[in-house]
Amino acid sequence: MKANDLLRAFTRAGKRAHLVGGLDAGAIVGLDLEGRWFAVHNGEVLNRVNLEAIDGRSTRERYLNPGGDGLWPAPEGTALGYQYSTGAWRVPPGLCAARFRALQTARRSVLISAEVDLVNNRGLGIPAVFSRRIAVSAARNAVAVRVVDAIRYVGRKPLRRSECLLAPWSLCQFDCGPGCEAAFPCRRKSSIWDLYDDPSDAKRTWRDGMCRTRTDGIQRYQIALGAETPWIEFRDPTRRLTVRRKADPLPAGRAYIDISDSGPDVLPKKKGVRYSIYSDANKFMEIEAVGGSAAVLRPGDETRVTVSTRFTRTNS
Repeated sequence: MKANDLLRAFTRAGKRAHLVGGLDAGAIVGLDLEGRWFAVHNGEVLNRVNLEAIDGRSTRERYLNPGGDGLWPAPEGTALGYQYSTGAWRVPPGLCAARFRALQTARRSVLISAEVDLVNNRGLGIPAVFSRRIAVSAARNAVAVRVVDAIRYVGRKPLRRSECLLAPWSLCQFDCGPGCEAAFPCRRKSSIWDLYDDPSDAKRTWRDGMCRTRTDGIQRYQIALGAETPWIEFRDPTRRLTVRRKADPLPAGRAYIDISDSGPDVLPKKKGVRYSIYSDANKFMEIEAVGGSAAVLRPGDETRVTVSTRFTRTNS
């Protein structure tokens, strides 16, 4: 998709967008679209774009997934997640309806923020402020986007880990099909585990300390990767596109958590997730990075993850 067409789509829908950098190397940020950003290189949008999500609005019955790169609260499911507060899966309406503000702007960076009240799957209200500090840089045949994603707790009382888990979760989305795959360094198969019941082992191959998993849009699956995984990468040979994501180590006092899409009556497991790869049967995929949660979440505490994403396109 052309970057100018995406900007026009926001204007047509009456939704605000902010351009960081330029159309040669930059990011289009949807201030009225969950704060999602879309990488741009040589006038082309590199992330998946769902125009229906720009033109319309999500409801409890139907979520319009915008594509791009989004910030969600983790975990998704389990008793302490945020997608089953009504008993059925839904994205928190406070996030879907959030109107982000650009608090600091420069030519190649922006800080955006929005208040998002969350309700976890036990019915506990968690007032929060979501922020994304987005900076872009250009290189030959590439654009790099470095983002500090943060969620600040603004409630009035401390919350223990047994009653509240909260971590930032960055989901970077792409169209996919035959030949597409994700790859990452991995020497121990126990460092990878499925987050859905349907096993995905047949999708993976191993060689020279690397694991490759097919994201061809045929099987819906999601795998989790532990703290020892240094980076993950999406490869689309048809578009000659490679996208590598690397998350900074967690600060002291934070720990990785179970992000799985489990039902609201299931307790979270102790095994924590640093990265995740999601492949959908509707021909899109996500390379995801997760921050950590605190043992005790105190008023004013912020949990954050810094993720560097480099998009490279080769000429041949």
